[in-house]
Amino acid sequence: MEHIGKLILRLTMGGLMLTHGIPKLKMLFSGGEIQFPDPLGIGPTASLVLTVFAEFLCAALIVIGFKTKWATIPLFITMIVAGLIFHWSDPWSKKELAIIYALGYLTIYLIGPGKYSIDGKNTSFNIGGRLQ
Repeated sequence: MEHIGKLILRLTMGGLMLTHGIPKLKMLFSGGEIQFPDPLGIGPTASLVLTVFAEFLCAALIVIGFKTKWATIPLFITMIVAGLIFHWSDPWSKKELAIIYALGYLTIYLIGPGKYSIDGKNTSFNIGGRLQ
């Protein structure tokens, strides 16, 4: 049962984050001028690229359970930045969702992806593509 719980957590946290990442991915490739929040002072384009990396690519990796622990780190950082820097002066209701997501990604990092994931399979391939 624990692996079913891990699967549900991964699918929920990754899948729901994709609903935030897909529009940002479209924004990145729209060809127009990028207007995106820059809470770290690295520029709107760099902020959007890092956010798309986390909210789209890393979320998709969590859904399929590939490199899951690594994929949770950018998402955790992105949600901490959103909740504690970008929404710093906002009421708790604006920060709450980002903090919940951050705790979910921290939990996935700590408990692992479970056996119903690519990471959970006991197969590895060498450079030649043969099963080891």
